[in-house]
Amino acid sequence: MKVYGLTGGIASGKSTIAAMFVERGAAAIDADKLARDVVVPGSLAYEKVIEEFGTEILLPDRTINRARLREIVFGNAQRRHLLEDIVHPEIRREAFEQIEEFRKDGMKYCIYHAALLVETNEYRTLDGLIVISTERRQQVERLVAREGISIREAEALIRTQFPLERKLEVADYVIDNSESLENTIRQVDELDRLFVNG
Repeated sequence: MKVYGLTGGIASGKSTIAAMFVERGAAAIDADKLARDVVVPGSLAYEKVIEEFGTEILLPDRTINRARLREIVFGNAQRRHLLEDIVHPEIRREAFEQIEEFRKDGMKYCIYHAALLVETNEYRTLDGLIVISTERRQQVERLVAREGISIREAEALIRTQFPLERKLEVADYVIDNSESLENTIRQVDELDRLFVNG
């Protein structure tokens, strides 16, 4: 079973497109979900995060306040790298276990969707990389609608990420998600056929 990475900028449509592949019979791993799962109270990563960032990042139910943690690491590369060094190895371990289960189940192929596949060079360990191309204006609109933030805040969030051009440079496949839904579906269908037959 081959594993293909799926990435793009923030609010580019990763989850939506991953779901399209699942509808066509693929397995999928959501790195963002794993990032939440590996820091549940009592886990090793949870204890390390609290040790480094303090109890002020906790909600009343003792779960991590992701919004507060994001504020702390936003714009602070050193703190962000520290968090990534704690969480990413745990995400990779969980992902590997899921991939092995999918392999045993005889799945056709697996889509591993994650925001930082290029930034962490993790894409090099996969069988191919799909990058979603979206216009910046659309990212801003989606972020404003999804997160309830201002246009300025949305643009600031986008600026903290790797430029899309850098991701496109290392892409094996590109899905243009800046046009109609029908156009996106057609591109997913083409890749699905390629992955199943390849």
